[in-house]
Amino acid sequence: MILIIDDDVAVRASLSLLLKQNGFKTQEAATPPEALQLAELHPLELAIMDMNFSINTTGHDGLDLLGKFKRLYPKLPVILITGWGSINLAVEGMRLGAADFITKPWSNDYLLQAVRTALSLSQQTVDTGGALTRKKLDQQYDFSNIIGQDPQLLQILKKIGQIAPTDASVLIEGESGTGKELIAEAIHYNSLRKSQPFVKVNLGGISSTLFESEMFGHKRGAFTDAKSDRMGRFELANKGTIFLDEIGELDLGSQVKLLRVLQDRTYEVLGDSRSRKLDIRVVCATNKDLAKLVEEGKFREDLYYRINLIKVKLPALRERGEDVPLLVQYFTDNLKKTYKRPELEVSPRALQWLKELPLPGNIRELKNLVERTVLVAERDVLQAEDFRAQAQQSPAKPGDKTLPAVGTMTLEEMEASMIRKSMSFYHNNISKVARALGLSRAALYRRLDKFNIPYDPAD
Repeated sequence: MILIIDDDVAVRASLSLLLKQNGFKTQEAATPPEALQLAELHPLELAIMDMNFSINTTGHDGLDLLGKFKRLYPKLPVILITGWGSINLAVEGMRLGAADFITKPWSNDYLLQAVRTALSLSQQTVDTGGALTRKKLDQQYDFSNIIGQDPQLLQILKKIGQIAPTDASVLIEGESGTGKELIAEAIHYNSLRKSQPFVKVNLGGISSTLFESEMFGHKRGAFTDAKSDRMGRFELANKGTIFLDEIGELDLGSQVKLLRVLQDRTYEVLGDSRSRKLDIRVVCATNKDLAKLVEEGKFREDLYYRINLIKVKLPALRERGEDVPLLVQYFTDNLKKTYKRPELEVSPRALQWLKELPLPGNIRELKNLVERTVLVAERDVLQAEDFRAQAQQSPAKPGDKTLPAVGTMTLEEMEASMIRKSMSFYHNNISKVARALGLSRAALYRRLDKFNIPYDPAD
């Protein structure tokens, strides 16, 4: 049973008809007291409520009702409905425990999607079938690209296995190199959208001036350099999943544009005023503390709650040291095939040494270290000293082309050092440096400014 709470009879009738046509049973309430009375009489699965009632247009009556529902029925999911101009009410409601919020005028398809997602998440049961093991998870889900059996990782895999079949937006947090993209892929390929596109977007590499063109596409002639039509990332990902990496790098102006799309599930191609519908699942990732950025006014709170229906926090590799040998073995097995060295092995002493390495760059750093060692070492059984030779190098200085010592620098210091070395090596050629580091020119310029590294603006 779904309870619809709104003082507008037309809104109640519209929502009730839509839900009944899609197989749901409904009850309607026009006021908070009536809503609470119906909740006592009927077992509810979900409540959909407006934030404003005629008795109090400030929205506080809606927040009061939400608070009462969460106290009396803490497991009942509540979806809020509000106007675009009252998003702050919805944000406050999310803080109080609302499951989601919808803006007026709503998209019927998106509202139904939100209802199904909220019901699916609330109906999940706790697995009581014994200890959680990697074998048990692999029997239920496809996690073939994720290596490890640390208890923290197993709990994360269990969680994403449960949420994958829903359309819930997911925010993946974790340090650089912890495998956020692999988790996003696992969510998609264990979902009902797995046969549809999975589109990755590195938001840190898209400048604010190119955001709309890159994400929404453009028509020929929409601006000076628009020589032909271009399909945007959202259109490419339609019916599937879009993975927005480094979302913490997005400037406030672009955040507003992204929020509009996620709210309305519609977008407009540059140069074309026609609105296009979007059926998409959104997975975001960041290595930053978005909650802190919200407090600092650098990230919109309404966007934070929109992308943060489910949060997945990935542990650093140093917190799951027992998985290091498994990862080293996985990388080594792949390198055996790549470099045609079937006799390649890693000694037990080397594995123990690698387990104790700080590895601030996490899995990515470990993978690079293993590959560098395989490329340089001549013997087939790799020893600790082979890895040490690649890991222990002097801290970088401007103009120094050696790699920094592992554990002697922070991630930001390592990034700045690598950019300085690349600028020196390529004689300040921005295009070559950006290509070598896998960055767009815009992303490189931002990092140069961030680290106060001199460059020629005219380049």
